[in-house]
Amino acid sequence: MVRTHRENRSRFHKVKCPDCENEQMIFEKASSVVDCVVCGRVLAEPSGGKALIKADILGSFE
Repeated sequence: MVRTHRENRSRFHKVKCPDCENEQMIFEKASSVVDCVVCGRVLAEPSGGKALIKADILGSFE
């Protein structure tokens, strides 16, 4: 049976860099390394599915 309504299964997270406290949005299932745009620290690394987030998550958005 095919579902007629597909649910959104992924989210965006608003994260805060632990070094410079810059806030930015990142995708929950990032397929590449996500760096802070201000200081360059790695905020998320891909892991095949959901990314390994190495920053403080402030909120989630669909």
